[in-house]
Amino acid sequence: MPKILIVGAGYAGFYTAWKLEKWLRKGEAEVTIVDPLPYMTYQPFLPEVAAGSIEPRHAVVPLRSHLRRTRILGGRVTSLDHTAKRAEIHLNKGSDITEHYDHIVFTAGAVSRTFPIPGVAEEAIGLKTIEEAISVRDRLLTNFDKAAQLPKGPARDRLLTVVVVGGGFAGIETFAELRSLASALLKDYPELDFEDTHFHMIEAMGRIMPEVLHRTSEWVIKNLEERGAQLHLNTQLTSCVNGVVELSSGVSFESELIIWTAGVMANPLLRKTGLPLDDRGRLRCRPDLRVEGDAGIIEGAWGAGDATAVPDLSGGGVAGYCVPNAQHAVRQAKLLAKNIVAVLRGEGPTDYFHKNLGAVAGLGLNVGVFQSGKFSMKGYVAWLAHRGYHGLAMPSFERKFRVVSGWWNNFWLGRDISALPMKEHPRAWFEEFASRPAPAAKKK
Repeated sequence: MPKILIVGAGYAGFYTAWKLEKWLRKGEAEVTIVDPLPYMTYQPFLPEVAAGSIEPRHAVVPLRSHLRRTRILGGRVTSLDHTAKRAEIHLNKGSDITEHYDHIVFTAGAVSRTFPIPGVAEEAIGLKTIEEAISVRDRLLTNFDKAAQLPKGPARDRLLTVVVVGGGFAGIETFAELRSLASALLKDYPELDFEDTHFHMIEAMGRIMPEVLHRTSEWVIKNLEERGAQLHLNTQLTSCVNGVVELSSGVSFESELIIWTAGVMANPLLRKTGLPLDDRGRLRCRPDLRVEGDAGIIEGAWGAGDATAVPDLSGGGVAGYCVPNAQHAVRQAKLLAKNIVAVLRGEGPTDYFHKNLGAVAGLGLNVGVFQSGKFSMKGYVAWLAHRGYHGLAMPSFERKFRVVSGWWNNFWLGRDISALPMKEHPRAWFEEFASRPAPAAKKK
């Protein structure tokens, strides 16, 4: 039986396995998926998770609940010999195994790309994982609790200052959602005023959200400024050592919450595969999603999603390639599954073609923006479009129901503002009060 090995269980990996289960006949192939995490994260929901609008567990899809006929390995590929069709895998339990395959699918996705700016590695947090989103939410809520006990001054200002670095879609959505959460929290903290909260967006370019028209991005800037946010365009972060944020403009302030969303890069795992990469470290793929080197197609190797350089045949990509977003990842994965099935049955693969449907973003409760070509919507209607699109795009009816029911509960009950800061050290209380054996008596 042919063996298909899928590396990475993000959008592209999960959907590839999901669709292979649907289209493969019984006994036609064995599918294995490898990822250190037991779930797929629906990343467009991370800003709402950080803002408390979505329950964190509802924004992930457990692999074992939805991939019934796929073999799931918790671990990561450490090396690859494609000539021998062999992958070395380090399992989460600590042991190493060798996995043989006939077809390998790379859907390892992207990771946060940072620069060697002093303090970033020590002080900042990204927003690429569900754990990061939970931590951002808990830290903001905990900072409010601490600030409410302090008099006005630098210490309180530091706790109530939020910094987001990067003005792309992910950064703006995160920034706006947290601004919305902070404003909503004030009714529960009579000790604090709106003027006590400080939100700074830092963007090195002269505009935000390059995926939308300039006039739309200008509307977003105006909306955020009206809500008390400060946007620093054409500005770079030069240092944030010990939480002291220094900007290239000369502005300086302190913050307890610095969020990095300034770009992504292909998973460094690809550098260990020996397969052809482009100058940005992405896997070089043909339009039919087969990996291609200088000498031509590399049989049995496929790729999809953010870690691949797939030509955009619609002409709407950047530098001729599909941009790394959920639209492309999901659609590429579905076609990739069809193409693998076609090749197994002796048929030819189909080229990937998808014209961008547009971009939609949530900017906090009841505020959004939508752009498709020259048409745009702003405000409440765009916010409904944002929730409608992503609610439908969430895989499986079960996950859709959980997300939408959570929104419905929040509509009537409001946000849940409970923070769980002790989850970082869950044994702290137990250890403090646990009885311990008496020290052994010294021998005379």
